[in-house]
Amino acid sequence: MTEHTGLLNVVDVEATCWDGPVPAGAAHEIIEIGLTVVDLGAGARIAKHRILVRPERSAVSEFCTELTGLTQDEVDGGVPFAEACRILAADHDAGARPWASWGDYDRKQFTAQCATTGTAYPFGARHTNAKLVFTEAHGLRRRPGMAQALEIAGLPLEGRHHRGEDDAWNIAALVLRLRERGAWRVTSDGVR
Repeated sequence: MTEHTGLLNVVDVEATCWDGPVPAGAAHEIIEIGLTVVDLGAGARIAKHRILVRPERSAVSEFCTELTGLTQDEVDGGVPFAEACRILAADHDAGARPWASWGDYDRKQFTAQCATTGTAYPFGARHTNAKLVFTEAHGLRRRPGMAQALEIAGLPLEGRHHRGEDDAWNIAALVLRLRERGAWRVTSDGVR
């Protein structure tokens, strides 16, 4: 199925992470949700959003801060995960609008965290793994990271890599490039 018109949410999350094993009692938890709205009909990125999420079972490690730039103090000012999911559904039409992420990590992290916390999954069934579509469209043997894909596509990396709001913005640029090539499509029905 090819999607040529309408709005698309491009989502990228950052989660707590460590340089080594997960500490006892901790878990990978979403700490930032970046969301860029793409108007596929107009071929434009039309909005950039950021939701900071306060982790409940883990802390932001020094490694995580080095990678993402996010600090514990910063995410302490965020909203609880359930509220972030409510915001996605209410303010960004996440349940009805198709969405995309770079790879399947973001979808799986939401699925797992919603199950663990008893939170309603905020997204609808139409999800696209943009990394898969990009890999196929370019005839690559290996699926590239987002930064490498930008190089392949001849696009600049805008903002800070591993910052959810900036990564979503850059992934949206890749989606638009795929759309220009006639390669943009939904890759799954979002079955969780």
